[in-house]
Amino acid sequence: MRRVEPQAAARRRQPHAGRGRGAGTPAIGERLGRSRPPLRPAARAPLYLVELSREGLGGVGSRPAARPYVGERGRGGDRDRAPGVRGLPELAEAERPHPADDRVHAVSDARAAARAIDALRRGWPVAIAGVDGAIEVLAIESGDANRLAAFDVGEPADVLLSAGRAATLKLANQADAAVPDAPVRIARAPWLDFAAATALADPQFDLATPLKGPFRAVPVDRADAAAAALRLARIAGILPAFFVRWYEGTDALPIAAIDAHEDAGRLAIAARARLPVAEAEDAEIVAFRTPEAAGEHVALLIGQPTGAPPLVRLHSECLTGDALGSLKCDCGPQLQAALRAMRADGWGILLYLRQEGRGIGLVNKLRAYALQDQGFDTVDANTRLGFAIDARDFGVAARMLKLLGQTRIRLLTNNPEKVASLEAAGIAVAERVPHKLPPNPHNERYLATKRDRTGHQL
Repeated sequence: MRRVEPQAAARRRQPHAGRGRGAGTPAIGERLGRSRPPLRPAARAPLYLVELSREGLGGVGSRPAARPYVGERGRGGDRDRAPGVRGLPELAEAERPHPADDRVHAVSDARAAARAIDALRRGWPVAIAGVDGAIEVLAIESGDANRLAAFDVGEPADVLLSAGRAATLKLANQADAAVPDAPVRIARAPWLDFAAATALADPQFDLATPLKGPFRAVPVDRADAAAAALRLARIAGILPAFFVRWYEGTDALPIAAIDAHEDAGRLAIAARARLPVAEAEDAEIVAFRTPEAAGEHVALLIGQPTGAPPLVRLHSECLTGDALGSLKCDCGPQLQAALRAMRADGWGILLYLRQEGRGIGLVNKLRAYALQDQGFDTVDANTRLGFAIDARDFGVAARMLKLLGQTRIRLLTNNPEKVASLEAAGIAVAERVPHKLPPNPHNERYLATKRDRTGHQL
């Protein structure tokens, strides 16, 4: 315990504490022509700063849990701290420099990736470094003609598209299009201005500008950096299309930074609370997040642990289906049916994953809907936009289950890929439980595409 002297008392001992206000200077209230109540004398009581250890605070305000606790208890220990994330120092411990190890690098790299994602959405250039060198990109969706003019200084920048989009424009062969999110570079021609590049990037202009070009695809230099740029666009929720040029600076974003930003192992429990829902009044909600990512994933625990593997549903966020009742998909009915199945089973976990539109984001999903209105199915709509057929990362779900202490489950799904992904990440799937619902006139084609083109067992 140590004494802290009041600030006013300290000032009175300073030899020039009153400098700057002359003896004849009127009080503020007098200068403004209005009265002012007299100030009370400064308090003279001593102040004390008390330092307590964490152990001393352990029992303050504690109360028993309302339900059996699923997962690791506590937030201060190393068990539930995501790798690479520094914990808070003890109250009585001085902050000391940390060694330059991989954990600290992971944090700084992930933060750099978060800044790059923000820059892409704002229309600012971003430099990315690969094994063979670095590139600098300007996102076509968030750019404009003036920014392109500034970016073109020295030499006109080429255009970078994904193979799926390039194949749609007949600028790549089918072999290249087999990996829809691989990079394709289009040489800049005099007529390839910002408006023409926008028509190349955005399929909503395909019907309005059916005749494009001629354009010429050229070999992709620094291909790993180019692929990373397309990946960063998907994370940012924008179209994977850029103006691109070589970059010789030393401050480019390393690909490892994007990996760190997307590392499911850095996910940690952020908060949890009781949440009565219509299907289960004793439910508990648990939120997960990483320090840099914008969205939180959520688990809803239904019923009480029985010792048997819980019935688990991996449900990707669908604003249009879950909240607005869209009939274009079966997401809303699947969500409600999963909760009913867990209630009937007595013990289940719903993992609500923030991976809208199979990982391409809400805006791009709505663009895919517009293409479906033109006659394309859900698979072709994604590749026409320039994305992979399914860009979700089910490693996130595996991490959430591990943090909840559940490594053996029964999985409610029609998608064998979910089973394979969870098992590859260390989750044992004891049983795949079918989750079939009747179609409606608006989603019959969507469900048929899932069955025929993405392997869903419907």
